[in-house]
This record gives sequence, structure tokens and C-alpha cells, in this order.
Amino acid sequence: MGTVVRPAVGRFEDLATVVGTRRPGAGACWCMSYRDSRVRNQDRPGYMARECEVEPGPGVLAYVDDEVAGWCSIAPRSTYRRLMNSRTIPFLDDRDAWSAVCFVVRAPFRRRGLMHDLLAGAVEHAAAHGAEVVEGYPVETGGTRVDVVSGYVGTVELFEAAGFHRAGPTTAHSGHRERWIMRKELAPGR
Repeated sequence: MGTVVRPAVGRFEDLATVVGTRRPGAGACWCMSYRDSRVRNQDRPGYMARECEVEPGPGVLAYVDDEVAGWCSIAPRSTYRRLMNSRTIPFLDDRDAWSAVCFVVRAPFRRRGLMHDLLAGAVEHAAAHGAEVVEGYPVETGGTRVDVVSGYVGTVELFEAAGFHRAGPTTAHSGHRERWIMRKELAPGR
């Protein structure tokens, strides 16, 4: 069957499988650092469960042979409280760009190119919901390997391979590496 990417709407259990346990107080990130860091750790699973109940949902999930393998958080920038108030990632214009901010690939599925599939699926998801432009804020690798923790935002190379361009610098860092605003303009009516 191969790899397919689907919206997370109606798939909270699969999201929980990828990002962590639903136990109260669990250490899973639940992509909350961008969405709303004021939500307490024990409340994060419930918050994301509610997000998975309504369109457009909080992102997309990748499946390999029908087994959930990865996640990309993609939504309008205006829904990410941290991005709206960021001092390190500037706005380029007044459009509400859709932002791909977080990638997670389960350990058994790493090193298969799933981040490429996730980003392509995230762009398609954004386009299907009327996005004019999609942004990401990945790290500059300088051709070197990035550790899993620092690479959760993706790499400049990943975004370039998906047709994004460097739209502007940021003062943000991940793992002591510089990050860029990468942009992809979407065709109207797409």
C-alpha cells in the first residue's frame, strides 16, 4: 500500500500514538509550544483531542501500510499563539500564512523520507482549506546532520525540496542552528 497522508480530524488516537501517551502529566509535547503554552501539561491531550474534532484540524498524519508513522502540525499562523507573539520569527506580510511548525516521525519509521511525505501532505491539506501561502521555520544545517530534538522544525533542505524558497531570515534558533522563514505560494483556487 505504501505511504499516505491524511488530516488528523477524527484521528486523535493515531495522533496520540505518534506524539506520546495520554496519561495525565505525560511529557509529550503535543505541539503545544506553538499553539498555546499556557495549557498545562495534564490538559494538553484534551486540548488536542478537541482540535481533532473540527475542521481543518491541527495537522496531518502519515501512514505506512495503514500504520500511523508520523505527524506534521499545520494550521493558519493566527492559530499559533506563540507565532503571533514571536519576537524571533517576523511576519512577512499581512496574509494569514499556514505554518508547518512541527514534525514527528515514530522511531521505527525514521530514515525513510517520511518528512517529505508529511510536508507534501501538509501543503495539500492547507491548499484544500484555502491557504494562499504556506510557511515553515526550519533549521539551516550547513550540510551536516541534525539531531531529532533540534530537527523537529524540519530543515531548509527539506523545504527547498518541496518547492519552498527562503523568504527571510529569523533570529530564532533550534539546537544552536539558525532558522529561516521558508515560503511556498499556492496557486489561487488550488
